[in-house]
Amino acid sequence: MDLIALQGWLDNASFAVLFMAMLLYWCGVAFPRATLLPSLGTGAIAVGNLTIAALLAARWIEGGYFPMSNLYESLFALAWGITAMHLVAERMSRSPLVGAVTAPIAMAISAFATLSLPDTMQGSEPLVPALKSNWLMMHVSVMLLSYAALLVGALLAIAFLLVTRGQAVELKGSSVGTGGFRNVKLYRAAADAVAAADRPQALSASAGGTAVLEKSSAATAVKLSPQRLTLADTLDNISYRMIGLGFPLLTIGIIAGAVWANEAWGSYWSWDPKETWALITWLVFAAYLHARITKGWQGRRPAILAAAGFVVVWVCYLGVNILGKGLHSYGWFF
Repeated sequence: MDLIALQGWLDNASFAVLFMAMLLYWCGVAFPRATLLPSLGTGAIAVGNLTIAALLAARWIEGGYFPMSNLYESLFALAWGITAMHLVAERMSRSPLVGAVTAPIAMAISAFATLSLPDTMQGSEPLVPALKSNWLMMHVSVMLLSYAALLVGALLAIAFLLVTRGQAVELKGSSVGTGGFRNVKLYRAAADAVAAADRPQALSASAGGTAVLEKSSAATAVKLSPQRLTLADTLDNISYRMIGLGFPLLTIGIIAGAVWANEAWGSYWSWDPKETWALITWLVFAAYLHARITKGWQGRRPAILAAAGFVVVWVCYLGVNILGKGLHSYGWFF
């Protein structure tokens, strides 16, 4: 089997394996008593990670350069990074919900690269002079790893928002704790609701002198189960850790890109659309970490900021590369 045929087999195999992993995780969430399903999902993610690594290695051998020079290769490199970060996050959380939210995005990236990109964008081509540099490996690999960590962290923040939807959850304590659900405003409100339910309803006079019943607003509070509180705490914790890992990688990648730009084009910064959106991405996640570390934000407010960061990362990585015209563009559609 030649390398081109092997690559075609590997990209289809990676899509199939990641699709199977997604189904296993979703079934594991739907049927929590089937404890074997998430373990099978983890195995499928690991196989998908190795399959993508083999695909990139085959591209490296065939092309003779680091395989992150076009959209097809960078998409699979991003999918590899997301599956790797998934395995790290799942080891820390041990929750099937992590796989339920990260496996679909890895599968979707693999499907887009395999099924949607034209053949002209999937083939290996000689590097343009600007890319013939050792900075290619340094800058692009670090940026894609940072995107992967930030996307996984943002996905977990979105999952946190879904688990605590409609509830004013405000976690207390260090976000880098080891477990146990922390003191939560909602939990106190629920306790107040239970106490209020045991008290007789108060009578008060309306403006016309008629007695009316007043119900305590706390009685309408919805109590989350301890399991959901623990899950929310875990998602918040792991999301913070993954973003805390991705942000310094993003910083290093931007600095490396600036040095490479100066070497290739004679300027550290040219306000190319990619550079502008990389700066916006950096500012969004810098604001997230500043709010958590300095301002003490926890719970839904930073999760909303991280969810916004999820959109910004995709605009930075894919939007300006396809729709925009600039030094980093792979092509554009009208």
